[in-house]
Amino acid sequence: MDKMKMETPDLTRQNIDKIEALFPACVIETRDANGRLKKAVDFELLRQLLSDEVLEGDEAYEFTWVGKKAAIVEANRPIRKTLRPCVSESVNWDSTENLYIEGDNLEVLKLLQESYLGKVKMIYIDPPYNTGNDFIYRDHFAMSSEEYEEKAGFYDEETRDRLFHNTDNNGRFHSDWCSMIYSRLILARNLLTDDGIIFISIDDHEVDDLMKICDELLGKDNFLALFPRVTKKAGKTTDAIAKNHDYVLAYGKAGSPTLFLPAHTDAGFKYSDEFENLRGKYKLNQTLDYDSLQYSASLDYPITIDGETIYPGQSYENYLERQSGKHSRADWAWRWSRELFEFGYRNGFIVVKKYDGYSRIYTKTYQNCRIIKTDTGFDIEYIRRTRSISTLEFVENEYSNDNSKKNLVQLFGSSVFDYSKPTLLLKTLMRYSTTENDLVLDFFSGSATTAHALMQLNAEDGRGRKFIMVQLPELCDEKSEAYKAGYRTICDIGKERIRRAAKKIADDNPGKKFDGGFRVFRLDDTNMTDVYYSAGEYMQDLLSQMEDNIKPDRTDMDLLFGCLLEWGLPLSMTCTCEKIENRTVYTCNNGDLIACFDDNISDTVIKEIAVRRPLRAVFRDSCFTGSPAKINMGEIFKMLAPDTRVKVL
Repeated sequence: MDKMKMETPDLTRQNIDKIEALFPACVIETRDANGRLKKAVDFELLRQLLSDEVLEGDEAYEFTWVGKKAAIVEANRPIRKTLRPCVSESVNWDSTENLYIEGDNLEVLKLLQESYLGKVKMIYIDPPYNTGNDFIYRDHFAMSSEEYEEKAGFYDEETRDRLFHNTDNNGRFHSDWCSMIYSRLILARNLLTDDGIIFISIDDHEVDDLMKICDELLGKDNFLALFPRVTKKAGKTTDAIAKNHDYVLAYGKAGSPTLFLPAHTDAGFKYSDEFENLRGKYKLNQTLDYDSLQYSASLDYPITIDGETIYPGQSYENYLERQSGKHSRADWAWRWSRELFEFGYRNGFIVVKKYDGYSRIYTKTYQNCRIIKTDTGFDIEYIRRTRSISTLEFVENEYSNDNSKKNLVQLFGSSVFDYSKPTLLLKTLMRYSTTENDLVLDFFSGSATTAHALMQLNAEDGRGRKFIMVQLPELCDEKSEAYKAGYRTICDIGKERIRRAAKKIADDNPGKKFDGGFRVFRLDDTNMTDVYYSAGEYMQDLLSQMEDNIKPDRTDMDLLFGCLLEWGLPLSMTCTCEKIENRTVYTCNNGDLIACFDDNISDTVIKEIAVRRPLRAVFRDSCFTGSPAKINMGEIFKMLAPDTRVKVL
């Protein structure tokens, strides 16, 4: 029986283990700040092992800045944090699969590593543009002006005079920005599916640096496009050139991702008679041209649909005349052979509709598949995409910030958030890169445009996409429209926008099904007390005075979702609650996890849980009266559910 760790994995140690498996000679022992032994990498030896020539010097082509190494360390550093559920702020908690998470996105991304590894099809972020000001995201690697200047050599060694002025446009702010985005992209890449895509909005200040960072982390070969996006119509400006566009940078994770057309509606063939979606109405019984076409008996046959026999001519008598040889040529004939017709009708490529008492037959075309001839008959060929996506897709004014303001004013009556993106931009990006039930992540979610666009698109095409929004609860300026309207943080704006957008979408699309709910989680310190992580440092008599190793303000729901994170289970998982002998038992996804956090549970309760043979089971340490009871619980599971993984908090 294992103990729950209740902290994110140490990615540095995992990476060292991977290197050790490939190059064991490069992994050495060293001591940490407390004098304890730990593994480390001899990078000079590793570099040499990866080269077939003798290496001299330290010159290399690379993109670097002051603080880059610290950013890597920061991304890999484990944390003792958790995500606490906020049921009262959520919408449709029990049924929704959407998530809204309040907290620093660097720490949230660390917490999502296990549960959402390789599961996100599309990431969109609109990070703060580097305008020369300090950032709200103050990570461990962020440094003061003095620290930066010393490391970058801004002072003369002898006189300590400043070599140049530290203005708002100098390198310190580029370094801070690069470090901020670098560590987050390291973690975000892990969450993408192999055919996933990340889209990043950026302007002129950092577009060059961002591309270099993405080349390094995602691979230069995985660069897809740098889309210019119009931000506003050209107007008066004090600059010599009006700056009225920014960019959307697109990278795949591994090679060419699957891309779909903006107008794409069908994932493949389907049984349907949706005539409004026909790209062309071609009658199978069109009149043949006597001058160019000869009669073919193979195209002259009756077909039966829903008990009705249909002939290629206007009447059965006309058909009999041709069959009897009275006419050598036909006025009417099918355009498809009998075999092709039967295959097309079975697979939804033929549509029959009655008009005024007679049948009319159409072929139906689809945007990403077609019928092909094979050696054994016919088959369906799926097409990845039917045309290229233009890099000038977003230069029309409908993608501008003018539309962003309109989107917000429609919902709130005023523009409560500056610099949001238009929903049409996000809808188009999702059409390019997502399909049925795909997961979309935005960890700079701002006013939650991404969530709004996703719900709107789901209502239109029924694809069932899901979102994860992550936003730091940054305070609204007291002079802002948002503050005057009663919103104290950006998260307040984002959550309310999702609520209002869901209602408007439902009102505008009666009968259309989409998930308009979301579960709210808030980043917080670990659920566990310090003694949980370092019990060995406490004297035995002190330990006996500590009744519990869980913080007193934490609820069962806090503990349950903390366990989901540690075990790498999705936070959208369905969870039910029941009473067994007056003890509360939680079941997630019909047995992926069963948990009980009540004190002094009986063997009957334990046996009832074990009989259900869950994949995982977790109990609070206080569930047991002592070590014998805990040992007995282990024996019960060995006997009744030997494959269940059991852990204790």
